[in-house]
Amino acid sequence: MLKTLNQPKLTVIRPQGCLNATNAWEFEQEMTSALVQEDTSTIVLVDLGSVEAIDSAGLMALVSALKLADSLGRTFRLSAISPTIRIIFELTQLDRVFEIF
Repeated sequence: MLKTLNQPKLTVIRPQGCLNATNAWEFEQEMTSALVQEDTSTIVLVDLGSVEAIDSAGLMALVSALKLADSLGRTFRLSAISPTIRIIFELTQLDRVFEIF
């Protein structure tokens, strides 16, 4: 018997430094352009391993990208969140909204 395994395509986005009001709009635009491309992957993974700090504007950029991904039928996930940033996700209860690895 022949088994076929179809692997979904994966796009990884790796922001660095601080995600705050200064650069959140630019970050959101980069995620939006990655999500709306015709050849974009079915899974978009945001690797937050190099993010040192995040404020409400950075969180809203991630929420907006998640909503857009859902409307386009794509999967949006987060990974490599530092303990400091994870606390922010837990306090805002966004750890229940996002799939975090």
